[in-house]
Amino acid sequence: MAIEAAFMVPHPPMIVPAVGKGSEKQVQKTIDSYVRVAEEIASIKPDTIIISSPHSVMYYDYFHISPGKKASGSFGEFGAPGVSFKEEYDTELVSLIEKNADKTDLPAGTKGEKKPGLDHGTMVPLYFIRQKYSDFRIVRIGLSGLDLPTHYELGMIIKKSVDELGRRCVYVASGDLSHKLQDYGPYGFAKEGPEYDARIMDTASRAAFGEMLEFDESFCEKAAECGHRSFVMMAGALDGCKVKASVFSHEDVTGVGYGICSFYPEKGPDEKAAVSDDRRFLDIFLKKESERLNSNYEKCDGYVKVARKTIDRYIKTGRTPKTDELTSLLTDEELSELTGRRAGVFVSIHEHGSLRGCIGTILPTSSSVMEEIVQNAVSASTNDPRFDPIDRSELPYLEINVDVLTSPEPIASPDELDVKRYGVIVSCGSKRGLLLPDLEGVDTVEEQISIAMRKGGIRESDNYRLERFEVIRHK
Repeated sequence: MAIEAAFMVPHPPMIVPAVGKGSEKQVQKTIDSYVRVAEEIASIKPDTIIISSPHSVMYYDYFHISPGKKASGSFGEFGAPGVSFKEEYDTELVSLIEKNADKTDLPAGTKGEKKPGLDHGTMVPLYFIRQKYSDFRIVRIGLSGLDLPTHYELGMIIKKSVDELGRRCVYVASGDLSHKLQDYGPYGFAKEGPEYDARIMDTASRAAFGEMLEFDESFCEKAAECGHRSFVMMAGALDGCKVKASVFSHEDVTGVGYGICSFYPEKGPDEKAAVSDDRRFLDIFLKKESERLNSNYEKCDGYVKVARKTIDRYIKTGRTPKTDELTSLLTDEELSELTGRRAGVFVSIHEHGSLRGCIGTILPTSSSVMEEIVQNAVSASTNDPRFDPIDRSELPYLEINVDVLTSPEPIASPDELDVKRYGVIVSCGSKRGLLLPDLEGVDTVEEQISIAMRKGGIRESDNYRLERFEVIRHK
């Protein structure tokens, strides 16, 4: 027994007739495909349906698995309270997923439930499935703000747990595609919208799950998709399996992308899932990432080499490198720059495209730029309050930037800012918020100031001051 099939499905409430009241007919292809999904699930007769939903409880650094024996919900929020659900959870499978996640230190479990009721990302698939098949329980899992490889890893843990229990399961990855496909749509148009839909549907059609891990976070954000992490978790649940993929349909007429696909693990002569090492996509991805980063670090300048050496040594030993170890990494010109002057410095750390730590000083607090880098590299990797300290196992996958700041200068208005050239400091009394320049996803001065204000706990109504600074970015 194992995961017998997986399906990638959207979740627009309007395709439920009692909600759509006729408007659902404009996406009839999606409805027809959903009926086909339900019929195929009915033919499989799974014991349990595992549903990952973007609209279940979501935390930045934790995967919430719905607890308890059962849950209910309805489309009352969408004007159809008569369409309701009472679902039983597979408590044994939930418990084992939580246990196996804990063994690998992956942050997933049943803590922190906020809304026990079923969400529409879960109920829309159930609406169609329940019309064809009813003898099953569910497992409902929310997404997180963690990186894509971690979502894939949770999928692998789900697969392991299913195999250990001998469950006959189907995985349903609930998620819409881009929300920015048409000018007339509710979210408008962005060029990344149709690019995302074309790319994810092509990837799905080939079951090329490794490519799902390579989607840039900024690109996904600009496309305004909501299902990518759900699809990646599904991919992890099929890790190592040879898979037959079928595209049922894709529609974009409402301005939101609805894609439906099926994925069936191929069976070997013994009727067990056929496996292949070239389908171990997380292993392949991590190896490529490590090789890429090692190659990049060989080419980076001394500023980044000092930060990387510091983080590597401190995480492994709890001590910083000796001065002569660091100076040996520098050219003569860099040695003069790093030891002969003082400046504020920010050290930023990313892992798999997601921020993993960032600490800095606006003004110098040490005797040299090199000491400033060492101090802030340690803090960014171990003392950023937003994140757990970096673990030794993460070291091969870290990308490190060092920003050296000029002295801040007061400005009279936002007109003196340039989001690409200048960072901004917003101050009000003892409150202060800072944002570096030229950050992905921050495209306007208004956004830059707003984010800096939120970081400093400063309100629009406060009598705040603006300063600007420039940085030299080393990466």
